[in-house]
Amino acid sequence: MAAIGKIRSWGPVLVLVIGLALFAFIAEELFRSCDSIKNQERQQVGKILGNNVDVQEFQKLVDEYTDVLKLTQGRENISDAELNQVKDMVWNQLVQNTVIENEAKKLGLTVTDEEIQNILQEGTNPMLMQTPFVNQQTGRFDVNALKKFLTEYNTVKQQNPQMAEQYSTMYNFWTFIEKNLRHQTLSQKYQSLLASCFLSNPVEAKLAFEEENQESSVKLGTIAYSTINDNKVEVTEADLKAKYDELKNRFKQLEETRDIKYVDLQVEASPADRMALNTSIADFASQLAAAADPSEIVRKSSSLVNYLGIPQTKDAFPTDIANRLDSIAVGATTAVVENKQDNTLNVIRLMSKQQMADSIQFRAIQVMKEDAAASKKTADSIYTALQAGGDFEAIAKKYGQTGAKNWLTSAQYQNSSSMDKDTRAYIQTLSNAALNAITNLPMTNGNLIIQVTDRRAMTTKYLAAVIKKSIDFSKDTYNAAYNKFSQFVSESQSIDEIIKNAAKYGFKVQERESVRNSEHFIAGITATRDAMKWLFDAKQGDVSPLYECGNNDHLLVVGLNKINEKGYLGLDNAQVNAFVKSLVLNEKKADQIISNLNGVKSIADAQKKGAKVSDVNQITFGAPVFVQETGASEPALSGAVAATAKGKFCAAPVKGNAGVYVFQVVDKTKRDVKFEEKAYEDRLKQKALQYASNFMQELYAKAHVTDKRYLFF
Repeated sequence: MAAIGKIRSWGPVLVLVIGLALFAFIAEELFRSCDSIKNQERQQVGKILGNNVDVQEFQKLVDEYTDVLKLTQGRENISDAELNQVKDMVWNQLVQNTVIENEAKKLGLTVTDEEIQNILQEGTNPMLMQTPFVNQQTGRFDVNALKKFLTEYNTVKQQNPQMAEQYSTMYNFWTFIEKNLRHQTLSQKYQSLLASCFLSNPVEAKLAFEEENQESSVKLGTIAYSTINDNKVEVTEADLKAKYDELKNRFKQLEETRDIKYVDLQVEASPADRMALNTSIADFASQLAAAADPSEIVRKSSSLVNYLGIPQTKDAFPTDIANRLDSIAVGATTAVVENKQDNTLNVIRLMSKQQMADSIQFRAIQVMKEDAAASKKTADSIYTALQAGGDFEAIAKKYGQTGAKNWLTSAQYQNSSSMDKDTRAYIQTLSNAALNAITNLPMTNGNLIIQVTDRRAMTTKYLAAVIKKSIDFSKDTYNAAYNKFSQFVSESQSIDEIIKNAAKYGFKVQERESVRNSEHFIAGITATRDAMKWLFDAKQGDVSPLYECGNNDHLLVVGLNKINEKGYLGLDNAQVNAFVKSLVLNEKKADQIISNLNGVKSIADAQKKGAKVSDVNQITFGAPVFVQETGASEPALSGAVAATAKGKFCAAPVKGNAGVYVFQVVDKTKRDVKFEEKAYEDRLKQKALQYASNFMQELYAKAHVTDKRYLFF
């Protein structure tokens, strides 16, 4: 009993302890949940219609499109700039597809498998013409060739894993085409439905015809706004505010932007660096001229242009090199030449120059056995059978292959970064073998039985060894520039200090307004992703750390001058202010000019008031008239002329974009054109559709798109 009493006496303490333990447990789970949510958010590349876009899913789409690009262009790699274009294209397409699908779902629009099959049967869709399933004789998409491939793919996938890998590349390409064909068809359905909302009628068509074909000739009196000095016009803040409020919708932005001030130092080679490089490349030039095989010399020189050891078209070479090839004698080596445009020193040795086919049709049977001897034995057997008149495709099918004819073009291989011995021998065989002859080509991992069946598009090809070297700075030169810039940054911890110290160090402060987070670079400088991440996480007035960027040749510091929130740019934005002010200035100048023209009753009166007089012909209501004296198109003037009778003087001055105008209508005539009612109705409908073509911008605005790609790419 005493023990129970003691426990009871500790009751409040126990309740508190248990309560704290429970709170700790709940809090721990809460923190774990919050961490999980934050980790998920960190993996989101953006948001469309309230739905997150996972970075891995987006990367998968980018990889898919990149593979298609490589396949269709016959390339192994794409440049960083091209990859950025792919990311933008994939993102824009993802946004459009998501938005259209959302709208289509509301309307009950779908794309059925039957519709896709009909499109394939018709074979006229431009997307299908980008596939290898195009009949070379008819030039049309061949759905039977596609069906044959899909059947072969399913067979090969089960029976021949080695061949399946080659087939899967083409299969993935087709699934990409099919998926995009569905997206395209759904989008076309939605747009067609939208287009059916726009109608035209015979009355409207008749008016449009008359507006386009009734021409006026006038004596025009012009007083340009530029004749009045801006300093003689008073513009108040109230004037600017009133005009801004009138045009406010023009300044709406759908994403947050940043105004920055920055200093960018590009490190360049010193005179000593140039001298050392000149000596080095002159030595390589001597070796290149004497070498029987230039491949090792080009490799040692670290040339920017690879030597593949096969003839190539001009397209395979940089433009400056390609432009010089025809002026070089075969066997000759050029002197060292500097190209200031790409900042390089260049030497070329032209090994050969000949006419060769750009496109080669061939078929092949791959022989890969457990060892080289077994491969050779089987290949010799196939070769003998073919030489004796055997059917190529029938024999190929015996070995789990199709033996189908394929085309190889120069673009598919000549831009490769390197080329192994087997690939070089393979291309040389295709280029030089006699038509329809059978070749048994031994390779590292087996044999290849090849038959060339056709050659087309003869063109000049060049076997050229090129040494192209960038005029780079040395490590000492970079270190000196870095130390100086680093000292500048350490002394400049505010935007005012950046401006003050830049002059002292000989640097230039530059400005950029409205930097968007969807941009890949800051101020066009590559490799500035870290700076972009800093910029969109910084506070107004912050100064960034020093960034090493560009091609490891730029030093950058950024000051965040202003944050422009999503919504309307204000009058404090420099570009908005300048635009509004220019309009207010023109309006006040127009008022002065109109006041000066008050009471004029003829062109002669207007000329006495300072107007420049000219003859202007062929003015129609359907198009804005271009006024030579002001260099501007003036829609208001076209309307005023159309409303004025022949012989009449328009005493009410017309306020235009670039000046004030008065005129007298000298003549009115109608063009000798037949009125085609249906054609004009169709034109008006097309015009209305053009006006409505901005519907995607409206849908985009309502989709509340958030783009955070800058955090990942």
